[in-house]
Amino acid sequence: MRKPHLPRYLAAGVTALIPLWVTWLVFKFLYGIFSEIGGPPIDWFARTIEPLAPSVAALLQSEIVQGFLEVVLVIALLYGVGLATTIVLGRKAIQALERVLEQIPLVKSVYGSVKKLVSVLSDSPGPDVQRVVLIEFPNREMKTVGLVTRSFNDSQTGRKLVAVYVPTTPNPTSGYLEIVPADRVVSTDWSMDEAMSFVISGGTIAPEEITFESETQRSNGGPSRAEHRLNDRVTS
Repeated sequence: MRKPHLPRYLAAGVTALIPLWVTWLVFKFLYGIFSEIGGPPIDWFARTIEPLAPSVAALLQSEIVQGFLEVVLVIALLYGVGLATTIVLGRKAIQALERVLEQIPLVKSVYGSVKKLVSVLSDSPGPDVQRVVLIEFPNREMKTVGLVTRSFNDSQTGRKLVAVYVPTTPNPTSGYLEIVPADRVVSTDWSMDEAMSFVISGGTIAPEEITFESETQRSNGGPSRAEHRLNDRVTS
């Protein structure tokens, strides 16, 4: 007996559309940022020239043209800021802006935290800890991809700990912050791009092999029977 076509074709359609949907969500998010940044200057320019060139102003205010100009304007702005950071005058201007921001209490906290996070993710976390790691989450029988943001010591025992940001799928801008013993972290040789591709794609873009256990876990023979029973109670 032949299988019904409807469930099979529906499943095939969903499989084909999921990558397009995730890609659309990412670009929609980026386009929203571009619109918020580039939209007001373009609207101001269109209103300014409207008495002199109404047809040009109407063209600039059309949805397609305005969207294109917003993206171009933001890319040009990013390029200009990047160029400014490479010259002395540009660095001094950015430093002056940062000094102004540091005088505003709430803005100072948010800006300082984000700047620190970006700086940390662009540097190596340490000689003995990789940036992209696997940690036991939500229990010791499972692993998830995380990004090490810093390392520190336990004030009571001196045990080395690491702060790990765990991005969520398919939106890596939200996630969890975990404090994990360094010897429970599984280091990987993944780059940031490879880790983000893995998270956003839901694991479909991944290497053929991966290290699942750390050297400490392998030497200890993995979780004990008591840990297995505890994990069963937690997940049940």
